[in-house]
Amino acid sequence: MHGRVKVRTTEEERERKKKEQALKVRAYRAAMGRIQKKRDAGELDNEMLSLTVQILLRNPDVSTLWNIRRECVLEKLSRLKEEETACETPGEEKPEEENQTVEDKTGEEKAAAEDKSHSIFTCELDLTEQCLMVNPKSYNAWHHRCWTLEQNPRADWQREVQLCNKYLKFDERNFHTWDYRRYVTGKAMVPAAQELDFCTEKIRVNFSNYSSWHHRSLLLPELYPNQQRDRPMSEEKLQKELEMVLTAAFTDPNDSSAWFYQRWLLGSGAQLDRAPRIAAFRLESHGAILALDKPYPDITQLKTELVGGGQTILLESWLPVDKRGTSWKCQQNFDYQRKSTYSLRLSDQKVDLLPLSGSENGAYYFAPPHGTASCSKDLLAELQTQLQSCLDLLEFEPDSKWTLLTSALLMRAIDFSANHETSLAHLAKLEKVDSLREGYYKDLAARWTLEWELAKWPQSADFPKRFDIADDVLLESLPYDQYLVIADEITLPNKLRDKLGESVPKTFADLKLQS
Repeated sequence: MHGRVKVRTTEEERERKKKEQALKVRAYRAAMGRIQKKRDAGELDNEMLSLTVQILLRNPDVSTLWNIRRECVLEKLSRLKEEETACETPGEEKPEEENQTVEDKTGEEKAAAEDKSHSIFTCELDLTEQCLMVNPKSYNAWHHRCWTLEQNPRADWQREVQLCNKYLKFDERNFHTWDYRRYVTGKAMVPAAQELDFCTEKIRVNFSNYSSWHHRSLLLPELYPNQQRDRPMSEEKLQKELEMVLTAAFTDPNDSSAWFYQRWLLGSGAQLDRAPRIAAFRLESHGAILALDKPYPDITQLKTELVGGGQTILLESWLPVDKRGTSWKCQQNFDYQRKSTYSLRLSDQKVDLLPLSGSENGAYYFAPPHGTASCSKDLLAELQTQLQSCLDLLEFEPDSKWTLLTSALLMRAIDFSANHETSLAHLAKLEKVDSLREGYYKDLAARWTLEWELAKWPQSADFPKRFDIADDVLLESLPYDQYLVIADEITLPNKLRDKLGESVPKTFADLKLQS
């Protein structure tokens, strides 16, 4: 049958690929063997660089070879430095004209050495570009490029920004490129406003771009800071972002990227690197208990002072109550005076203590975790509009998990107390609709329930000595347990107490120090 291409059978194709693979493995082992011998012999020369190129252009993820190339580059730079130093070594005194000639010559040699160094770095950058064309998500190639630029005093950071633009045209969602872009724009001192415009452009091209949304979330707090720090950014800008992200989310309700960004917008904007705040505190004559709103490994690094009774006492001798570092007890005796007012200082935070009711001596402080942050009328109106849009969408797609979760978050952002039961009902439905994440929704429900219970606690008659959760309240875990250390007695649902076992939180009565 002339004129027809012979099609290989499956068995023939398999055998051909097997032979090709065997040849590649043989060549790889031979090259790696040669490289290792040269490295052992300290031969960090041009041949070594050529050998590594042969492998890296086929597989850029061999970390050892990039390390070897860095050794070779440093060796070359060291030799150039030695040559430069030798040229600068002063000799015998010569006439002024000859000295001028020598200085000119030395300057030319120094410039030539700098050009040689720059050519070494350029060679490495060219190689990483070629490797990134093979695998744009190669961690090793990106890392080597960063290292090369850091070594090069003549690095062209603007060119790197343009390179990122080029790669993001090929794949606008490559998070390696976005991460590298944050690095080079910082070096090139690209204005944050310009970067935000770039993000907006990429999002308009493709809403389903996690990396661009994330990059945007890093720029907005810098450009539009929120003075109260209870929102990610200023309310005016937040309102505009909510409008934009709702359009993206409703364009494709099943795409998660815009929904994730909206969840960040609805968050508190709390900084992870901020110092811990006082969550609860209780004082008596024989000691004190302190709870923090976030873990802190060593409270002795934070200056803690008790002010009252005409004196200021530095609180020391702290011992951890839990393994997380959220609760601490102080083994110190205090001359507590009931008629005096007291306050507690923790670094730059100062809170006023309230005396215990009844005849018992002691003082306390309690600040429940905030379920929601305050907002202006305009922002509240926007949140209500978005909630109504989500509820309208649920009428057509009642099992849309992202819409269910977002509507619950919007309810809490608007009024977490009034919408508490409804938002929990949405989470209960999500446990069935999205059963793979059932545990996550149960944990989130537990957090919301504890926020609700802790917000009600100060209005109870036995506050702060007794904390009760009704037995019919469904809880799979007990978050915020450090807030309960100021209570003498804790009543939990039997099912939850059995599940916690020895992890039931300690009370003030359990931790009380005897005189």
